[in-house]
Amino acid sequence: MGQGSWHIGQGRHPAADEEEALRTGLSLGMTLIDTSGNYGEGRSEELIKRVIAGQRDGAFVVSKVEADDATGDAMARACEASLARLGTDHLDLYLLHEPTPNAEFSEVVAGLERLRAAGQIRAWGVSNFTVSQMDDLFRIPQGDRCATNQVFYNLGGRSSERDLLPWCERHGMPVMAYSPLGGLGASLLSDPVLGRIAAAHACSAAAVALAWTIRSGNVIAIPESGSVAHVKENAVALSLTLAPQELQTLDAAYPLSGR
Repeated sequence: MGQGSWHIGQGRHPAADEEEALRTGLSLGMTLIDTSGNYGEGRSEELIKRVIAGQRDGAFVVSKVEADDATGDAMARACEASLARLGTDHLDLYLLHEPTPNAEFSEVVAGLERLRAAGQIRAWGVSNFTVSQMDDLFRIPQGDRCATNQVFYNLGGRSSERDLLPWCERHGMPVMAYSPLGGLGASLLSDPVLGRIAAAHACSAAAVALAWTIRSGNVIAIPESGSVAHVKENAVALSLTLAPQELQTLDAAYPLSGR
């Protein structure tokens, strides 16, 4: 389990609180921090720079390049800008934020591989790719170096279980789940079913939702929080195992339609 930062550094919470929340997550084992150059026009990355200063080796830093910047010289410039804002000489993982047209996959892979060869990124992946796009990517030379696909996935949004999650598992590829607590405006955490299971474990509904998301061992959840208290609640999911009956209860409450 890692930490997201879509709204970090944009005034939703005091910056000092958000920094302390991310540091708390690092100390509790949520060492992956996911960001992007376009989150708050770079302010997310700039805040994370202050968090990882002095403990860069203890953080696994993920950032993203936008589809509009994925070809030509733009990718290298975008990566350099992210590295500068983050105050680091390398990214542990660099993701293509949205799919480009399939005809550009070869150029995108070549650009990512150049960054990897130069040591600016350790690995690369994609985000929001469908199974057919993953198939096409893997037909490209070195396309199978893709390390992950980051997609929307949570208890209330299970559509990727139909095909994408099984595809990634067959290919030995972990999935990164963004919005694992449902996303902005979601009512997931107020669900009484989650609440009852949480009460049985003396934890938060968020911890139950996150434990469900990472239950397979092939999914990395990246919840976002600007609050130390919420980060501590989230981290409980790392040591929370839901019983088979609890998983069945959640499955019944949130069925995968069409299954």
